[in-house]
Amino acid sequence: MASTSERYSFSLTTFSPSGKLVQIEYALAAVASGAPTVGIKAVDGVVLATEKKHKSILYDGGSVWKIEPVNEYIGMCYSGMGPDYRLLVKSARKIAQNYKLMYQKRIPTVQLVQRVAAVMQESTQSGGVRPFGVSLLICGWDDNKPFLIQCDPSGAYFPWKATAMGKSFVSGKTFLEKR
Repeated sequence: MASTSERYSFSLTTFSPSGKLVQIEYALAAVASGAPTVGIKAVDGVVLATEKKHKSILYDGGSVWKIEPVNEYIGMCYSGMGPDYRLLVKSARKIAQNYKLMYQKRIPTVQLVQRVAAVMQESTQSGGVRPFGVSLLICGWDDNKPFLIQCDPSGAYFPWKATAMGKSFVSGKTFLEKR
């Protein structure tokens, strides 16, 4: 007999009796097994750090980017599945460029996060696609203040002073809380 979560994991849009979308749980597991990633907001900026570990010595180290700019004031990094991240970076850049073309100014960080989160959330309720197996740390600089926002596979987003995600994220957050 299949366990309860297994019976509900086939469908993206069917809630289990405990009220969870099992596919989101799988996506969060992909994030938790990803590279450790840390973001710290300071008075005059944001620091993003992540592990850039290659699976093989044959990898070209210059071909893998874990922290990328969206525009000149916004950047992002991830923990989880690299291909999903690359797709979301591309989407974020398009969103930022479309905003600039329409309004003749750069997109505010929070608006970019809301729109990227909407892209992530949409995949949790669409047939034929799976949730993104990635959490993002998006940092930006607007109105002379820094922003650090985490966006999860469900499309939920949270502002942070400091946070950690990926492998050993619990001990990373505990360390940051003590400092």
